[in-house]
Amino acid sequence: MIRRRLIILVNAVLLAACASGSDNTGLPGSSPAAETASSPLVSDLVPVMFDLGLPDWMPPPLEPASNRLNAAKAELGRRLFYDVRLSADQTKSCASCHRQQLAFTDGLPLSPGVTGQLTPRNSMSLANVAYVPVLTWANPLLHTLEQQALVPLLGQEPVELGMANLDAELIARLKAEPIYRELFPKAFPEKQGEIGLATVVRALSAFQRTIISANSPYDQYRYEGKIDAMPDAAIRGEALFFSEKFECHHCHNNINMSDNILHARAPHPEIAFNNTGLYNIDGKGAYPPGNTGIAELTGRAEDMGRFKAPSLRNVAVTAPYMHDGSIATLDAVLDHYAAGGRTIKDGPHAGVGRDNPLKSSFVPGFEMTPDERADLIAFLKSLTDETFLTNPKLSDPWKKEP
Repeated sequence: MIRRRLIILVNAVLLAACASGSDNTGLPGSSPAAETASSPLVSDLVPVMFDLGLPDWMPPPLEPASNRLNAAKAELGRRLFYDVRLSADQTKSCASCHRQQLAFTDGLPLSPGVTGQLTPRNSMSLANVAYVPVLTWANPLLHTLEQQALVPLLGQEPVELGMANLDAELIARLKAEPIYRELFPKAFPEKQGEIGLATVVRALSAFQRTIISANSPYDQYRYEGKIDAMPDAAIRGEALFFSEKFECHHCHNNINMSDNILHARAPHPEIAFNNTGLYNIDGKGAYPPGNTGIAELTGRAEDMGRFKAPSLRNVAVTAPYMHDGSIATLDAVLDHYAAGGRTIKDGPHAGVGRDNPLKSSFVPGFEMTPDERADLIAFLKSLTDETFLTNPKLSDPWKKEP
């Protein structure tokens, strides 16, 4: 009930701000689902014109026509992203769960909010989040960053930043900061520099659209023709990854190494949620209560255990893995897929994932030699963009130099 009220609140705030909030309630299945350009998901979106420093091969992302990027808005959003004043007790910021050196994840299975309550799911990477048509692991209703930003700010199930009913206090905190009194008018001249929840959310969203990763060794090798950018093992691993034997590419492809994508050259969103056989606690495909995938919102039995496939960009630094952070290493992830689903021998989640009747047909299992394993790991490591992990334009602007 709290989650439904929050969804209503999200839409209400965005409508009041004349932002782009989608009211689309079409629910995608387990394979990519195209939507028409007249869909609320894409009807208000336009190509980003702001210079994101994209390489020629990378298409521009889309943004709401009502929240166009500019330099002041990006800088304002960056400061807000790293500002603990956005949390109830002023101890956490967006960056607490999205650390740049970890590709904007946090290295934890689940993340504690200001009350210590844990999120039910693992913190997702924000790399290239501007290209993602649905946000979070298992909510087909969250289409824009403007919508999603309200969830950690105001959500109560779980409590993350804990700012529900503290709008006035948040605004007072921000108004007391001289830098914000300077940046808000530059970022939102059409709003006369208003400092409010709506402009905070729009600035945060604008900054997140600048979080671009496009310079990994794989990018250099595959898209820029630098044949020496990847070692031989990674090149062999690429061939295995995109082979029908291993099936990885069905859920991890396109420029984001995922199966969810939206950008200026592909304005019809591809959206998918998949069951990988991670659990099978009743022999009929059940996942742990409270973490059942999009079935929680669709109410459809066949959607049990369906989650979004995350981007594999920078995957070597985003452990632990899976929607609940329950797999610690890339080697263990390969074991899971090689088995065709995870077997848990005892405890409340015991079950044979391989036998999950709702599992995707792209997780049949496979045999893998030690050399093939090493090559696949080498390829996955080649997706790490070191310049992205240290890009000063994305770093904490409040941090003082030692």
